[in-house]
Amino acid sequence: MGDGHQAPGHAGATQGSQGVTLEAAGFWGLAAVLLASSLAVVLTRNLFHSVLYLAVALVATGGVFLLLDAAFLFGVQLLLYAGGVVTIVVFAIMLTERLVGERIRQMSRSLVPGALVAVAVLGGVCVFLRRASLPVKRPPLGGALTAALGEALVTRYVVAFELLAVLLVVALLGALYFARTDD
Repeated sequence: MGDGHQAPGHAGATQGSQGVTLEAAGFWGLAAVLLASSLAVVLTRNLFHSVLYLAVALVATGGVFLLLDAAFLFGVQLLLYAGGVVTIVVFAIMLTERLVGERIRQMSRSLVPGALVAVAVLGGVCVFLRRASLPVKRPPLGGALTAALGEALVTRYVVAFELLAVLLVVALLGALYFARTDD
């Protein structure tokens, strides 16, 4: 549970004689969904469908947070990203299509260089993971994670948190500037 001890029906409890846990099976299932939907976001030509695949990827990311016993981050991921950001992007696509008067198509002009960069980054991550000494067991979690996270956001990381808010407002104003008509 939140204190590092497993409940009897916890997802980390061993299932079967081969030692595969429900937690590991859930992770690999979510990883497959996340990988497939992320590729679909990039490779789909229809921009609206791409945003729907993005929503699936964000929900799968929230599922990973849930497997890590981070229920607060799961809720934030679903409410802010999968709910809020995807809704705003869908409205932006619909509004832009209405203003332009034609369907917007997503085009990948630099598919080969992008694929090369992606493969290079994947190779770097794999090399890093092979050299790193990863813990075998998950460390025990503290009792009040949500309270500690909230306290950190309003004390130690308050400047970064507020700068992020200013950055988002500036990005919104820039998007409004570029979306305006010349009338």
